[in-house]
Amino acid sequence: MKLLIVEDDLPFAQTLERRLTKQGFTCTSVNQADQVLHLCHQIKPSHILLDMKLATDNGLTLIKPIRAALPNVRMVLLTGYASIATAVEAMRLGADDYLAKPADTQMILRALTGQGASEEVVELAQDTMSPERVEWEHIQQVLNVNEGNVSATARQLGMHRRTLQRKLQKKPVLK
Repeated sequence: MKLLIVEDDLPFAQTLERRLTKQGFTCTSVNQADQVLHLCHQIKPSHILLDMKLATDNGLTLIKPIRAALPNVRMVLLTGYASIATAVEAMRLGADDYLAKPADTQMILRALTGQGASEEVVELAQDTMSPERVEWEHIQQVLNVNEGNVSATARQLGMHRRTLQRKLQKKPVLK
């Protein structure tokens, strides 16, 4: 089993490599979005663990090209900025699963092997959400509609762009 880890946080990527190598994966990691497709063609991984935020790039934009290059790859999107909107978008684009950070090794293994880690996203959608979480989800949906354009999203939401940027930098409230 060959695993390509796409993660811009180098210490975290190294930790993932060590832990998943112990679980039987042959791991390669990359921290730049522009190198991902080249490595996909070069090593032909059976599994990909893809971070959603890659410095200035968005991992969501890599899902379709990866899926086109490797139609049978098991692809899991991992993010510290989880929202229902991005989970739905990731699945629509072709990801097989979606995990929110922090995710332990067992959760990652279940997602990589297809044993249903995305149930927590379903649980999140079914739980009653706090007003803060509802606001976060709404912002994510509007941002998604505006294709990541913060200025257009701020105008549509009727808030100052800097206010929106501050809200986007915060980790989402779980409930």
